[in-house]
Amino acid sequence: MASGSPVQHGGDDKLSTTTDQNFLQKHVSFFDRNHDGIVYPWETFKGFRAIGCGYVLSTFAALFINIGLSRKTRRGKFPSLLFPIEIKNIHFAKHGSDSGVYDTEGRFVSSKFEEIFLKHAHTHPNALTSDEVMAMLKANREPKDFLGWLAGFTEWKILYVLCKDKNGLLQRETIKAVYDGSLFERMEKEKESAKKNA
Repeated sequence: MASGSPVQHGGDDKLSTTTDQNFLQKHVSFFDRNHDGIVYPWETFKGFRAIGCGYVLSTFAALFINIGLSRKTRRGKFPSLLFPIEIKNIHFAKHGSDSGVYDTEGRFVSSKFEEIFLKHAHTHPNALTSDEVMAMLKANREPKDFLGWLAGFTEWKILYVLCKDKNGLLQRETIKAVYDGSLFERMEKEKESAKKNA
């Protein structure tokens, strides 16, 4: 795991060392179900099931994510058919055509986060509609970066489907929570609570 990685937070872009993991590592760590610093496809599957996804989506996500990211996070190592993702190197797997909210080291860039709403939240200042999410993805596209387009579309489409509110809006605090890694834990607790109350 990373040690003392600086994290950007709040309303400015100053760095401060406040945690052992940067935002991107926290985002991925939820899926490290045994907390060993490595995410295998079966852990990704369990993570998606834990937040309420069905078997088909969880299976697709596990294969798509682990096959796509494993080699990038294991530079210099022999490819593994188990497709492990090393969390400490997750910044190497950052795809193109994204929002830029994570920098090249996986740190949170608050000005880029604010830009999402300044540029794309036309209906509500602190939320995105489905059309606004699609417009943002289109605006972020880099020429001929087809894999980046696919990755961005998949991530945001799943986020929208799972987390839109009753009015079909993806709220600012929800988007922030997915970036800092807290959303998945919250969703898992809500699912467990609903199961107990059923």
